[in-house]
Amino acid sequence: MAAAAGSSVSMKDTEVLLFEYVKQSADRISRLKSFSLPNQRSFLSFRVRPVPTRLRVSCAAKPETVEKVCAIVKKQLALSPETVVTGESKFLALGADSLDTVEIVMGLEEEFDISVEEESAQSIATVQDAADLIEKLVEKKSA
Repeated sequence: MAAAAGSSVSMKDTEVLLFEYVKQSADRISRLKSFSLPNQRSFLSFRVRPVPTRLRVSCAAKPETVEKVCAIVKKQLALSPETVVTGESKFLALGADSLDTVEIVMGLEEEFDISVEEESAQSIATVQDAADLIEKLVEKKSA
């Protein structure tokens, strides 16, 4: 708890107030058509254009596939047993460099008896991306 001017304000209240302030600021900015920033010599002007909303459709891989991928990633990166790896885990956040990513893909190819093309391998950033690609390749192979 923090004390301010004789009254106590909880951390939760502070977070709520901060969230509301940020939300109101974002609303004001989103209604702008253009704005200018002062520079030492002149004003920089920017024009704001609305960004179209994108619809993303994705099919999630089976939970057992995600679990297998998580296990392979943990093994290839030599992560401690306490390290939590989920579908949302990003390889970079887990400490993987480009060579580690190649080794992970090779481990996945061996485990699932598939072949991943280089272009597809470069698009893998998360465990879920890898699991989704595996499901797609396994389905394609069995068809």
